[in-house]
Amino acid sequence: MSRLAEFRALEQQLAAQMAELETLKNDSGLQREIEFETKLRDLLGEYSYSLRDVVNILDPQGGKNRKGAPAAVEKPTRRARSVKVYKNPHNGEVVETKGGNHKTLKAWKAEHGSDEVESWLAQ
Repeated sequence: MSRLAEFRALEQQLAAQMAELETLKNDSGLQREIEFETKLRDLLGEYSYSLRDVVNILDPQGGKNRKGAPAAVEKPTRRARSVKVYKNPHNGEVVETKGGNHKTLKAWKAEHGSDEVESWLAQ
């Protein structure tokens, strides 16, 4: 697409968006919402409250028990994985990992087999 054609296409898009913006500006529902938001923010500023404060006043339970749904049960935290240390007896290389997704460990398992590599686990 030439620069001129690109320019004209963008110009048409801009004109369509400007027309849509004008229709929104004349929408009475939008005017009422803007007026409400302005008055609300002025009122919040007057009393030094934030929107979060108002939500906490109106709904002290927050999101804990909405629409009759049972309150969310806290899951117990998983215990941290322990660090495993593998020492390759062929070259003396040491790998410390908390999981089995270690690049070097995977390469060793592909080369020597999973059972043999697990036997390299240092105690």
